Amino acid sequence: ALVGKLVAERASKAGVKEVVFDRGAFIYHGRIKALADAAREGGLTF
Repeated sequence: ALVGKLVAERASKAGVKEVVFDRGAFIYHGRIKALADAAREGGLTF
């Protein structure tokens, strides 16, 4: 979760508001879900 918030903060400073998270054929769960959820809470739009 901390990494997701940090990613959102740095992206915001760089002017990035919207990102695409391509998980491919893999299930969206676990650590990846936690990262994405924290980035959303930090203000990024997926």
